[in-house]
This record gives sequence, C-alpha cells and structure tokens, in this order.
Amino acid sequence: SPIDTSHGISPQNGAVPGEQGKQEKSVKRGNWGNQIEFVLTSVGYAVGLGNVWRFPYLCYRNGGGAFMFPYFIMLVFCGIPLFFMELSFGQFASQGCLGVWRVSPMFKGVGYGMMVVSTYIGIYYNVVICIAFYYFFVSMTRVLPWTYCSNPWNTPDCVGVLDGNLSSRAALNITQLLNTTQKRTSPSEEYWRRYVLNLSDDIGNLGEVRLPLLGCLGVSWVVVFLCLIKGVKSSGKVVYFTATFPYVVLTILFVRGITLEGAVTGIMYYLTPQWDKILNAKVWGDAASQIFYSLGCAWGGLITMASYNKFNNNCYRDSIIISITNCATSVYAGFVIFSILGFMANHLGVDVSKVADHGPGLAFVAYPEALTLLPISPLWSILFFFMLILLGLGTQFCLLETLVTAIVDEVGNEWIIRKKTFVTLGVAVAGFLLGVPLTTQAGIYWLLLMDNYAASFSLVVISCIMCVAIMYIYGHRNYFKDIEMMLGFPPPLFFQICWRFISPAIIFFILVFTVIQYRPISYNDYVYPTWAISIGFLMALSSVICIPIYAIYKVCRSEGDTLLERLKNATKASKDWGPALPEHRSGRYAPAFSPSTESHLEVQPLQPEKGQSEAAAASPVQGSNGSAHSQDSRL
Repeated sequence: SPIDTSHGISPQNGAVPGEQGKQEKSVKRGNWGNQIEFVLTSVGYAVGLGNVWRFPYLCYRNGGGAFMFPYFIMLVFCGIPLFFMELSFGQFASQGCLGVWRVSPMFKGVGYGMMVVSTYIGIYYNVVICIAFYYFFVSMTRVLPWTYCSNPWNTPDCVGVLDGNLSSRAALNITQLLNTTQKRTSPSEEYWRRYVLNLSDDIGNLGEVRLPLLGCLGVSWVVVFLCLIKGVKSSGKVVYFTATFPYVVLTILFVRGITLEGAVTGIMYYLTPQWDKILNAKVWGDAASQIFYSLGCAWGGLITMASYNKFNNNCYRDSIIISITNCATSVYAGFVIFSILGFMANHLGVDVSKVADHGPGLAFVAYPEALTLLPISPLWSILFFFMLILLGLGTQFCLLETLVTAIVDEVGNEWIIRKKTFVTLGVAVAGFLLGVPLTTQAGIYWLLLMDNYAASFSLVVISCIMCVAIMYIYGHRNYFKDIEMMLGFPPPLFFQICWRFISPAIIFFILVFTVIQYRPISYNDYVYPTWAISIGFLMALSSVICIPIYAIYKVCRSEGDTLLERLKNATKASKDWGPALPEHRSGRYAPAFSPSTESHLEVQPLQPEKGQSEAAAASPVQGSNGSAHSQDSRL
C-alpha cells in the first residue's frame, strides 16, 4: 500500500521501516502474544502422559532414588543441550521443521522425518486422550462402574476390593488365597478389557468399532482444532489453563494421597535407592531414553514453537526452565501415583510391586481401582482423568501445529497463509479418520505397536543426524556466531562441548542400547505375530528413510560436474538462510546495498533474498555461509 512506502522513504529514520517489517512479519506468520505463552506451551508440550505413567514406574523398576542420579546426569549432558539447540535453531530462522533446513538443504529429509514421526504420534496420542475423555464422562456417577463385580461383563474370576457381600477382612483372605493361584482379576481390569475395549483375541481381528470411543475421539479432535483455529494466537491463550491446571490437580491428589494409610510404604518403594543397580547399563539406557523422549526432542515441535518467538528472545534461559520443569513434574507425579498405590497394596495386604504398573495399565486399570477405595471416589476419578486429558492436549496442540506450520511455511504463498485455518481443519480431519482403526476391538494392539515402533529408533537417528548436520556440515563456528548474533552472547562453553561431542555420543549410546535391548513387543500375555512386528519396523523406517532419499534427490539436482562439487553445493547453506526479518540480517547476512535502498527493501520482504543472492554472486567469500565460499575460492 502507498502508506507503507512513504514510511520507507526517509533513510534517516531507521526505526520506522524496522517497525514496519516487524508488524508485517507478525501479521503474516504470527508471533506469541508474550514470552509466558511460549514457555507455557513448551512446558505443556514436554510434560505429557509419559511423565505420569512411564517415569514413576521406570524409577521404581530401576533402583528407586538411585535412578535419579543417571536421570539428572542425562538431563544435563543430553536433555538441556538438545532442547537449547532445537529452540535456537527454530528461533534463528523463524521457520518450521522444513524451512530451517535452508541451513544445509541436503538434510531437509530430516525435517520430513520429523513430520512423519509427528504424524504417527499425533494419530495415536489423540486416541489415548479419547479414552481418558471416555473415563472422564463415565466417572460422573454416584458409584464408579468399575467398583463391583456384579456387572454383566464380569467373569467368575473377578474379585473386587470392595465387594459388598464380604467384609473387608474376609475379602483380604480371599485375595491372598487367589494370589496363590494367580487367578484374581480386578473389576477395573475387566471393565477396561471386556467393556471399554471389548478386546479381541488378535491384532488382525479388528472386530467392530467401539462407538463410545469413536465419539470421544471426535470430541478430542474438535477440542484440538478449536484451540488451534487461529494458530499460536489462540493456542497461546488456551495454554494458560491447560499447562497450569494439571499442577493444581496433581497437588490435590498428592495431598489426598499422602494422608492415606500405607502411602508411606508406596513412596518408600518409589524412592528407596538400590545403589547396586547404578552399575547396570540398562538403568543408564532407560534414563537416557526417558529424558530424550520426555522432552520431545526430534519431533519437530520445539523448532516449530520457537519459530514463533521474537528474534532476540533469550531461548537459552527458556530451555533450562522448561527442561527442569519437565523433570521435576515427573518426580512429583511419582509421589502422586505411588502414595495411592501404596494405600491400595496396604488395603489388599500385598506387596506394592503387585499393584504397580505403567502405561495404559496404570492410567486405566491400577489407578482407577485404587480410587474406588476412597470416599467420594467419583470426584477423584474425574480430577485424575481431567488431568490426563489436559496433559495429553498440551502435547497434541504442538504435534498438530508442527504439521500445519511445516505445510504452510513450505508452500509459503500469501494464499495459504490466509487459509491456514483450513489447513488445520484438513490435518485434523485426516488425523481423526486415521485414528478410527485404533478405536476397534484390536485398537489397543495397534496403539501399542505405533507407540513402540513409530516413535522410538527413528527419533534417535533423526536427532543424531541433526546434531551432525548443524555442528559439522554447517559448522559449529558458524552456528555459534548465529547464536551470538541472536542472543548477544555465544552459547556457554559447556553447551559448545556438549553439542559437538557429548550429546551426539549419548544419542549414539541410546541407539546402540535400544538395538541391544530390543525384545519383540507383547501386551500382557498376547505375543504379536511376525507380520505385525514387520509393520512396526516399516513405520520406524518410514521416517528415517526420508533422510537418504531426499539427500540423494538433492545431490542429483545440484549443480556441479563432479560428485564432490555436487555434494558441496547440496550441503552449502542456501541464499535465503538466516534471520527472517530484514532488520535482523546484519553481519554476514546483510544485503550489500546503500542504506536508502535497504530501508526501501525492508518494506517489501521479497527483495532481501535477491539482494543476498547478488551479494553472494559479487563476492565469493561473503555469502550465507562464509567458510564454504572461501573454500570454493581456494579451490
């Protein structure tokens, strides 16, 4: 518009064109309303269901308090550095997980790999949320439906902890009797397997779609879509609630838990250190993997969220705050889980290890059963499942936003930016339809298959390649300069060493460990058939295979007579790599033009790239990647 250009005419007044660019940027792509929104979103993203249902169990299985030691070492040497790397990477370029790879175009396949992983996780994660929704709705009764054994779906083996015809002591004796024959099933387990899932006998036997679950899946996708309808503008407001309220619920359940009889036994079980386990490689492997998966590295979500930050935001401080909050939440959740499990074990007169469980078994069987023992149990049940829903949604927002941002940034024209809501709708509808098979009678088998294969090996490989590409292909000196330009200080020495040597080594260790520790997946007593495990491996491969395929494609399309030249050109940072806004493109990113032209350019953000390319053409040394160009000139 004419008004814009009149701003840009006066070369003396440098501030105005800059402001103009800022507005244009935030109007075009969007920014966080303020810093708190970003931190809360990232906390909501990192803190997910795993913090509640995986960490406490890992901790108790791997030597209690002794597990905290390898856990925090891995956090310091691998978790926080990778977190900081992904945040700074996305924030510097203000691009989603595909656009950032202008830094070394040959590795853009890593971005596609992240998208594939986020797609898989996004599909099955929402199914877990929908089961939590289902339990949330059925908890709104006077008596929880999994309290007694008198329902049509129960079997003769069922023994409830509260069955009316038995006094508590007699029930206890019967439990001990049944424990010797190992036949007792709890009403909550039968409710879960025989009623909610109506579980089939085999992964290939899909049976019918469970309509209540399908309805809840629809509800959870609608909620996710409505929260993301305006992108980070709307989700940034929602996280004020979804990221903070789980802590309120955790605290309520914590206070309720520790006042129960037997809670101390449970907590001691969770925290008592068994120091001999520290020498066991499995414990270190579990600690490293848990940190790695828990923080959400290599999902593409961190890069995406950081890309909506202001250019000079201190993401170094943010990464430390978020990582530590995430780990503290895991530890805190352990108290909430084990205090109530200890109370139940005490009530049944069995060892805590008999009632401890992890994954869906903890969330939908063990914990709900323990809640039936409390006075006003429906209230605690509603609170617990509401917390699970919020924890899941925080992660789900970012998974969906990652895919949408990647698509919108990749197409990148005005039309798709205006139609971003429809892209979000399209992705949500596709996610819902792909999730339908997971609501069938064999759904839980598929869900666990995706959880075990789609998002395990591949994440580790993606993360390792990303580290190598940034540190060794693009060059660590270049990257440290970029961060200095953005934050005003280079990354601290500790992080420089971690990024270059320690973190990649730990990631490689996790990979080797995952391969050595590999056991074919099973669910309770059901062992998966070979064809299902093959599908699992294909899912794991599908994300990693993007990397070599795209690299080969890029090398073939690059200019150069010899393979070496082509490789050089394919890995060299592209002309438009660098800060997105013209006023931040200083130093080696500055377009070589007179000030007056420059201030005019800032108004039309299409020009700086051209300026860049001409500058790069004019001088071989001063381009988007100084070192690569100077090598060319030496050759």
